[in-house]
Amino acid sequence: MRHRFFVAAAALLLVLSCSPKKRADGPVYLNPEAPLEERVQDALQRMTLEEKVAITHAQSKFSSAGVPRLGIPELWHTDGPHGIRPEVLWDEWDQAGWTNDSCTAFPALVNLAATWDRELSRLYGDCIGQEAKYREKDILLGPGINMGRTPLNGRTFEYMGEDPYLAGQLVVPYIQGVQANGVAACVKHFAVNNQETKRTSTNSIVDDRTLYEIYLPAFKAAVKEGGAWAIMGSYNLYNGQFNCHNKKLLCDILKDEWGFDGVVVSDWGGCRDDDEAAANGLDIEMGTWTNGLSGNASDSYSNYHLAKPYLERLRDGRASEEGLNDKASRVLRTIFRTSMAPEQHFGSFTSPEHFAAARKIAADGLVLLKNDGTLPLQVPQGGKLLIVGENAYKMMVVGGGSSNLKTKYEVIPLDALHEAFDGKADVVWERGYVGDTTTVYNKVVTGQNLADSRSAEQLTAAAVASAQDASCILFIGGLNKSKYQDNEGTDREDIVLPYGQDALIEALAATGKPMVVVNISGSPCAMPWADKVNAIVQGWYGGSESGHALVDVLTGAVNPSGKLPFTMPLALADGPLKTPRQYPGIKEEGNKWWQEYYDEGVFIGYRWYDTKNIPVQYAFGHGLSYTSFELADASIKRSGSGWTVSATLRNTGEVAGAEVVQLYISDTEASVERPSKELKGFEKVYLGPGESRRIEMSFGKDALSFFDADKHEWVAEPGEFHALIGFSSADIKADLEFSI
Repeated sequence: MRHRFFVAAAALLLVLSCSPKKRADGPVYLNPEAPLEERVQDALQRMTLEEKVAITHAQSKFSSAGVPRLGIPELWHTDGPHGIRPEVLWDEWDQAGWTNDSCTAFPALVNLAATWDRELSRLYGDCIGQEAKYREKDILLGPGINMGRTPLNGRTFEYMGEDPYLAGQLVVPYIQGVQANGVAACVKHFAVNNQETKRTSTNSIVDDRTLYEIYLPAFKAAVKEGGAWAIMGSYNLYNGQFNCHNKKLLCDILKDEWGFDGVVVSDWGGCRDDDEAAANGLDIEMGTWTNGLSGNASDSYSNYHLAKPYLERLRDGRASEEGLNDKASRVLRTIFRTSMAPEQHFGSFTSPEHFAAARKIAADGLVLLKNDGTLPLQVPQGGKLLIVGENAYKMMVVGGGSSNLKTKYEVIPLDALHEAFDGKADVVWERGYVGDTTTVYNKVVTGQNLADSRSAEQLTAAAVASAQDASCILFIGGLNKSKYQDNEGTDREDIVLPYGQDALIEALAATGKPMVVVNISGSPCAMPWADKVNAIVQGWYGGSESGHALVDVLTGAVNPSGKLPFTMPLALADGPLKTPRQYPGIKEEGNKWWQEYYDEGVFIGYRWYDTKNIPVQYAFGHGLSYTSFELADASIKRSGSGWTVSATLRNTGEVAGAEVVQLYISDTEASVERPSKELKGFEKVYLGPGESRRIEMSFGKDALSFFDADKHEWVAEPGEFHALIGFSSADIKADLEFSI
């Protein structure tokens, strides 16, 4: 593992003694105390044309070359964003068979988003950065911040919800935490990559206003505020050009408008054209052989678009050496920020602190959607707690695509419930339904046996019969990471729960027993039975400590404080995507690619439902607590070039807890059609019983602006505005009018 120090030391001695270009005081690039750009330029001028080209493309599934002659190490990439992927073979996706690469599995990013907690996001980034550094990884392929345009997107669980402000506020501390450990966060997938269906052949046609208001802000925050060192291009096309070498996205916006000085990495197999790869902002090409996801066991990396074809273009003048130097400089900059950084980091792996952090993040992101007092669970001594549902037992870390992990351990809800209630109550599990029985993914094996030959009728009958003498029913179901659910490469087909779970829940509710439903999913699900059960908890893929985190909330050891990072609609048909041209796209005569039109514009998620007054099951930002909160004395005042809203939050209940105070801005006199409200601020506040605190949230004209595509600038028009303060997009407690 610790080979790089010795390789670099030997190379330094070699360079100092043998290099014909050495300076009297030694090469600047090897001096960690020298300014970064001096090191980059010093190394660059020592490299041959061939060496510069070599560092711009992969040399294995997860590494790109360094410059061995100069002691400059290769770059090692790893899948996150929820944990450090097990080692794979040099040229294949299967595991390498290591026995020391079982990681801490952190909660899915949608779970992190549901915490609405910037400090927890920093903790998450710091912990996963430590794990990456320990495993000698230089680039962590995450976090993902694509927007929840459709609840069907198979990778919604890997992203941070439907709102660009929320995602932007949480991605910044995540990046800072990762990079504080000398590991580059590679923010993905840039950009307008919001579905898995035909993801490598779909052309996203988006107007500039929609692009800048919805699909770019979180990425801009990642670059401008988070200081991200790497960006990953996406598989799809945007306005007719593949995004891994899209001139407008990578050159005009990312590098020119935002001043990004880091490295652009292709998604695996996302590079598609020799000329565009050379000219349009791609810096490292990864995984292109055939389609990047399959291919020969020993593939020819020299045939990559940025390998021999690039070298030939440089030699005959079709590509410029200036462009190559820019790419190589960005790669070198990344190396000098990571493995050759002035301050060396060593990280830590699967530490008790990391598992504790995973447990806290998972618990703080759980969302209490409904509760009539049944929660926290109160099972009488000697009573029967009936647990129903496959997700109480099934391990959820394995599978889902590139976020697949081999974790050191995974606590399932059933085991955690036994820990909590054995000796106090009779804990009984009934499967209820058979869903995904897969227990192996890329040769990561859970060791579970999920086979069950009973019919749906038999399973339902057994669960209902067991409920007759139960003190309480706890249903733990939802989705999983199998095909056509929360899974990379496929989208969902509807938001209805699979495997007949709705009918099963109805049958259990009909017994009249107190009933709690825990819906584990990474994306919105319809809940037609919501008014027939006593309590509902929205769970997520919580990682190694998911079972403990869930039981912490169910028992009241943790007071729930999570808020939905997306809208929970009543039905898929209620959403903004109404036509095939919007989703999944259409094939038009004369066009090679599927055309996907963003006709809904800026109206996705709550921007659609609230503006159109369409009822939803649970609103964006919704989440209950075991205590109660009151917001009072709200006011707004001019503050410098902006405004400050303030209000007093009081915990009016008997339990310590947290509430997220949310600020939305409404423009009532716009010259363009605008959403009825847009999130522009939030604060998560922890209060003891009876405690109160004055909260302030400030904003400037940027929070009032829309993007004028014709002028290519943000515009805040004079007129009347409203600052709306509340506990969700549908639960507004104060409406403060102001004007500019």
